[in-house]
Amino acid sequence: MPAKIIILDSKQGYDLAADNYDLMTDYLNSFEKGEIPLILKNVKGKKILDVGAGTGRLSLMLSHVGAEVTALDISAKMLAILKRKNHSIKTVVADAESLPFENETFDLVTAAFFIVHLSNPKRFFEEAYRVLKPSGELLITNINQKDPPEVKTPVGKIKIESYYHRPDKIKQMLEDLAFNVKETIIKEKDVWINQMILAKK
Repeated sequence: MPAKIIILDSKQGYDLAADNYDLMTDYLNSFEKGEIPLILKNVKGKKILDVGAGTGRLSLMLSHVGAEVTALDISAKMLAILKRKNHSIKTVVADAESLPFENETFDLVTAAFFIVHLSNPKRFFEEAYRVLKPSGELLITNINQKDPPEVKTPVGKIKIESYYHRPDKIKQMLEDLAFNVKETIIKEKDVWINQMILAKK
């Protein structure tokens, strides 16, 4: 009988998964269909906070095109891998629901494949709004994931706690905070796989 796969919270799970996480890059990219570079135009010189940055899939791209990037994650091991790839990216280990930054610090906050790990993203959205400058923007992705995927780790396969969020609920949360929302829905065979939102303060 196969061993039962354990479900861990984000910190425990991603600390364990860190060394193998980059193997998932193609899988993660498949949800976006190349849309992020099109949405994030002209970020050179902008101060960007990448929340749930992991090993740097998005942070590295933003830094490469000239943005001043701060990468935040709850997993120190994930950020240590990012730091080895690019020393110019500032890394911060912290909880996204209590961002350790002053009001109106960033031009842009990004959170790709992140809100799936929050039972209620409202607190993070409030914090993102707070740290954004006037007219700053928040980019989020919300994947259609009702069951977390298996992740390979040195101690065996695990799953990392995740939550399903209906796109209309996420859009409404942001609009309730006075964000101006632009939404892109990516579908496969008429089924939504990813909601991408650029929300302006």
